[in-house]
Amino acid sequence: MKFNEKAKEQNLTLNHEGARAYMMSAEMELYTAVVTSMLNDNFYEKGGERLNRIKNLVKKTDPQFVARLAVYARTQMNLRSVPLLLTVALASVHSGDDLVARTVAQVVQRADEITELLACYQKLNPTGDKRKKLAKVSNQILKGLKAAFNRFDEYQFAKYDRDNAEVKLRDALFLVHPKAKDAAQQAIFDKIVTGTLDTPYTWETELSELGKTEFSDNAEREAAFARKWEELVESRRMGYMATLRNLRNMLKMNVADKTIRSVCSYLANREAVRKSRQLPFRFLSAYRELREFDVEHSELGAALEQAVSASTENIPGFDADTRVLLACDVSGSMRSPVSANSKIEYYDIGLLLAMLMKTRCQEVVTGIFGDVWRPLEVPGNDVLKSMDKMHKYGNKVGFSTNGHKVINWLARNKTVVDKVFFFTDCQMWNSSYSDGDSLRRSWKSYKQVAPEAKIYLFDLCGYGSTPLSVKDDDVFLIAGWSDKVFDMLQAIERGEEVLSQIKAIEL
Repeated sequence: MKFNEKAKEQNLTLNHEGARAYMMSAEMELYTAVVTSMLNDNFYEKGGERLNRIKNLVKKTDPQFVARLAVYARTQMNLRSVPLLLTVALASVHSGDDLVARTVAQVVQRADEITELLACYQKLNPTGDKRKKLAKVSNQILKGLKAAFNRFDEYQFAKYDRDNAEVKLRDALFLVHPKAKDAAQQAIFDKIVTGTLDTPYTWETELSELGKTEFSDNAEREAAFARKWEELVESRRMGYMATLRNLRNMLKMNVADKTIRSVCSYLANREAVRKSRQLPFRFLSAYRELREFDVEHSELGAALEQAVSASTENIPGFDADTRVLLACDVSGSMRSPVSANSKIEYYDIGLLLAMLMKTRCQEVVTGIFGDVWRPLEVPGNDVLKSMDKMHKYGNKVGFSTNGHKVINWLARNKTVVDKVFFFTDCQMWNSSYSDGDSLRRSWKSYKQVAPEAKIYLFDLCGYGSTPLSVKDDDVFLIAGWSDKVFDMLQAIERGEEVLSQIKAIEL
């Protein structure tokens, strides 16, 4: 019997497939859980389970980091629900200074987020008394909301004032008691109380009013809606996202070619793209909605290609001296939609980020893996077109998560690469032998062929474990769906820690 046995690794766990994996620090797990979540159900975890896991992780994490992560998720990753959740969870465990108030002030970016934040607080802190659902709200949250009330005008308040909402803007005003900065703002607050805010103009109200009109036949109706769409586009009264989401509606109503050219010019405009702050997959969603109109060969298709390129033009690239492999996970667990109302799946996010990365590399191998690994030849710089091609092959490699086969292929062919990028949910396992350590063994073996190689795990689902230890100096973990993940990559390339971008945020 040995008394002085070899120490076992302390951070080992099992992933959702029962394979051996590695735990993260609370800080790292919170980051991955937050930036990959719209708090809906996914393959391995229900929305409520993710919510509770985030709440528990907040208790284990430095409050300053939680606050910065909430601001990062809202202002950099352009997420809405989960930053509010983080802020409320922070308020439940931290007091004694104005950290929560400062966080609220930065997280609340739209007028409706005032009521959304209070609704989130109500959900996470039920009183049991239906008459006093918002009793005992954190003073720091109220302080932050007072500042928020002073940032919005009548149009912004009216646009999001909902009579059927559980927490109404009027309720929030009575609860928060903001101090008006001048007489004009006091008049707006008075209108919130009396329910007399001026009805805001929106493109929805224009179309809604037109929809109430009686037409002699469907042709007359379509012509009227075509004219309305043309008017909305030419007047620039529609925002970027509204334009992006209504391309199919415009084409169905046969709007004029001149209008479509105007739409294309707007969508492809670099400054308009920058200001819109769209997540890259929004362009993919719009592209797919237009398939019946042969988008691949249309002006709109070209405009969307330019738009998605402009949205990610700051992605760092690698020259011909850096050999890169991009491996996209197309397993069954990646086939869940990113939100209840979206047709975009985690699978699509991985393919899209990989295609964006590909446009910045000169020496690159790209492919997909499930049961097997399959390298693919895809078009050059047409990101959305490349996505469609790769998507067609998704069902031809099986539905397991055999990431080790990517590395085995490299080793078998003695192919030396400098960087391996996995776009995955990190739930790797060996479907042949139920041995979850295959990726680790394969990577260790491959390092004999390419000792300087590094591996980057782009975690798209945030389940809280990794197939390789990120404590190793050749393994890095980055999470999220936005082009901002490449800022993290750039920080790593500069020798900074993964979370440096978040920790640098000023509160």
